[in-house]
Amino acid sequence: MKVSRRDFVKTVGTGAVLAGLPGFMLDTERAAAAAMALGAEGSAPAASSSLLRRQQGRAEDPLAAQTVRVAENMEPVIPHPMQQAEVQQKLAALERRTGKKPNVLIFLMDNVGWGDPGIYGGGLMTGAPTPNMDRLGREGLQLLSTYSQASCTPTRTTLLTGRLPRRHGQLRPSFAGEPGGLGNEVTVARIMSDAGYKTQAVGKWHCGENRESQPQNIGFDDFYGFLGWSGLYTDWQDPEFAPEFALSPERQALVAATPFNNHIVHATRGAAAENLEAITMEVSAELDDKFATYSIEFIHQMAGSDQPFFLYHCTRGGHWKNYPNPKFRGKSPAKYPFKDCIVEMDDIVGRLVQALEETGQLENTLIFITSDNGPAVEPWPDAGYTPFRGGIGGTWEGSVRVPGIVYWKDMIAPGQVSDGLFDLSDLFNTSIALAGAQDQIPADRYIDGIDQTSFLLADGGLSNRKYVYFSIQDIPSGLRVAEYKFVMAGMSDDDRDVINPGSVTTLENYKNAKLYNLYLDPKEQYSFWGRQTFMDHLFSQPYMAHQETYRRFR
Repeated sequence: MKVSRRDFVKTVGTGAVLAGLPGFMLDTERAAAAAMALGAEGSAPAASSSLLRRQQGRAEDPLAAQTVRVAENMEPVIPHPMQQAEVQQKLAALERRTGKKPNVLIFLMDNVGWGDPGIYGGGLMTGAPTPNMDRLGREGLQLLSTYSQASCTPTRTTLLTGRLPRRHGQLRPSFAGEPGGLGNEVTVARIMSDAGYKTQAVGKWHCGENRESQPQNIGFDDFYGFLGWSGLYTDWQDPEFAPEFALSPERQALVAATPFNNHIVHATRGAAAENLEAITMEVSAELDDKFATYSIEFIHQMAGSDQPFFLYHCTRGGHWKNYPNPKFRGKSPAKYPFKDCIVEMDDIVGRLVQALEETGQLENTLIFITSDNGPAVEPWPDAGYTPFRGGIGGTWEGSVRVPGIVYWKDMIAPGQVSDGLFDLSDLFNTSIALAGAQDQIPADRYIDGIDQTSFLLADGGLSNRKYVYFSIQDIPSGLRVAEYKFVMAGMSDDDRDVINPGSVTTLENYKNAKLYNLYLDPKEQYSFWGRQTFMDHLFSQPYMAHQETYRRFR
């Protein structure tokens, strides 16, 4: 449910807000900033009181809510016709004022944990203040139950296609030189482009290096970034990380001969990618700044344009091994590289928002800030933070529950917090709905995403999603509905990897299913399946219905 920021703070105190304030502020400045962040008494959105009344009704209980199918090949939704009508009126009024459809900016970080931003309890508390992200969350909508896939490539391909990994086939991170599967998919970029949008991809791609899967060939007008992941380009050069390679000329030559592109590249629609600069450790430290500059230039280029834009900005940070930008090295209170990178990424968020504001485009831009998966829990201590169990590679909450900050000036009422379910596949449908191009969603394959426009934009809006489904590569592992998480398979902790303990471990198919109440047990430690087996059909029926979609559709 959504609650106002004022009610939220009454419940948890000011610590979560103060955690995101810069560490160098004086106590009096911190107090004043906290007061501004929380707002004066009585300044909470008027929707909050009516929302609490609505939530008491059984019809709004997400466990009991009935779903409908908008099409045979699409995930069922919980209908909220009143909030949908409210949002359509808001969008129509905005289009009359601006004369065009709204812009969409997706800011996707790498291996950043649910708990890293201050508004989620990290920030200054974990040695890396994030005042810009926190401000957007306070002045917009903070989602508490946003879900990714278990690792980079599966999440990114799912976000772009609205389809889960078992459908698009990208089940794990792609390795050096490997092809992706986007050549056979219909992407959000392609549909948005056909709907008249200027489409721009910046930063980390990691959806395959084959030409058919590169951004410029799947719907983006322009791409500036790299095709793999940053560690692929630097780990073998680093004498501290891999001295047996970095200090061996023969092994350096061996890796250099591997078929992958270790350059920053630039490509325009339909053209071959042009190599610009080889990525060394020194260049890696500058990548996020280069990406930010490119996106800011794009935002300025779009000022005054008749075209709306779709900007997919993917950071290098904080995929380990981190090499902080010299301007940010040691600037975090923690002083560790990952924390310095978090501070830089927050600064970039502020720079992007400033560019939108300076060019008069902020009021017409939906901003969504998230991460492609939970943190790599090693190489600790240079790692992200999650309060949940596990890390990248499995489907425990620490792996797949990620930040979700949604901001749209004057379109999203400030101070809202929601535990409604949101899957990153929903960005496919939601972006397309904002473009008014729902009729272009393909009918020849199953779409797992849901249009969440009314959830994000309605005052006190409720999620249209009832279920989130989990899988570990091609193994179904469970689902979440309301506060319950049903688990049939998971990653155990008994086969410890020396680099990623708690992340890449042994897959177990459980003889007896596990059931966790994430309100009571967010760390997934206490299964109470044995005492609540009467709930079996509430999980087995939707699970079997979901499995049936794999038999009926692509």
